[in-house]
Amino acid sequence: MEKAFKALASTPRRRILNHLAGGPMTVGEIASKFDMAMPSISKHIAVLHDAGLLHRQKRGQEVIYSIAGDNLANSLYAFLTPFCPEARALAAERKLQRAAEEDGA
Repeated sequence: MEKAFKALASTPRRRILNHLAGGPMTVGEIASKFDMAMPSISKHIAVLHDAGLLHRQKRGQEVIYSIAGDNLANSLYAFLTPFCPEARALAAERKLQRAAEEDGA
């Protein structure tokens, strides 16, 4: 549990989790959301994975990451999300995207 809390203490790692809340992504897709070098993104992802916050699935040459929803720390993160302005903004954006997709279907 201590690893999870240390992982969540980093703003970039919380942002990665916020982006992955919208669904699984490759490292490249995650990196495209940041103005940061790929090795730095990979290190943040490794910390999150080592803390048990991410699942990793290899598909051919790609590695797909997703939130480990079964982890207690993720439940805590979900509980704390309403208090994080950036997380609220991303949640609102995802809600609008889902509504637009439902209207277009």
